[in-house]
Amino acid sequence: MPTPGNSPTVRRKQLGTSLKALRVEKGWKVEHVATQIGVSPSKLSRLENGLRGASEEDIQSLCDLYGVDKRKREHLVELAREGKQRATWQPQGLPYSTYVGLEADATSISDFGLGIMPGLLQTADYARAVVRAAVPRWVPSVVERRVAGRMARQGLLFSEQPPRFDAVIDESVLHRVVGSRTILRAQLERLIEVSELPSVTVRVIPYQAGALPAANNKFIILRFAMPDVSDVVFVEGLTGDLYLDEPGDVEVYSLTFRSLTHLAASPTTTREMILARIAELR
Repeated sequence: MPTPGNSPTVRRKQLGTSLKALRVEKGWKVEHVATQIGVSPSKLSRLENGLRGASEEDIQSLCDLYGVDKRKREHLVELAREGKQRATWQPQGLPYSTYVGLEADATSISDFGLGIMPGLLQTADYARAVVRAAVPRWVPSVVERRVAGRMARQGLLFSEQPPRFDAVIDESVLHRVVGSRTILRAQLERLIEVSELPSVTVRVIPYQAGALPAANNKFIILRFAMPDVSDVVFVEGLTGDLYLDEPGDVEVYSLTFRSLTHLAASPTTTREMILARIAELR
């Protein structure tokens, strides 16, 4: 799994942010710049959004066009090189490698979900049941690879400098029997254990809280300490995921997460709710 500060995904995002700032400073549109350096507008747009790596030739062409000085140019070239490095998690073939790369360098993770436990808090048995339910056609080896990837990601929470992790889950998650009653009980015990970490806070929204101010079943807000990396909202979908980093979008989800937090029980009451459910499952 990635180590904080070394994610190629985040390096690409840093590079893209810097290149976009240079273009905006000139007052030029994507189409104009793309024509000048001989690439398609879609390629330049993806580069600026950190969705693809850049060759040194691309960077040199852009730096020539923008009139970038030697020091800045060397920095951008280095970011491009680091952004094209092979990440340690890529051999696992994870379908959400972009998310894993961002998560690795986040200093704060705010996770909201209605249906299942957050991935960073799941036990292997619980994760296995979730993966099997999501894609029943997968052969056991693929399922195990997905589970192994999820377990490896959890090392973030136990690292020397873990991110601040805030999870808000619906009370129904405590009652939905995923896999078996035994698996659910072990999962809830794991939840109690991990919630004792100083960097982790778990809150449950009780049924009596009423309607929730969120149309999405799942979204995660990732925040970064680096000034040239914008905060990102990850929205999980059935046919595709969204990565939103426009300040207005991030603010909407941030306000929604705060509202959900206010509806949720306190960490202490949440712990009592989980322990009561564990007792029911014995």
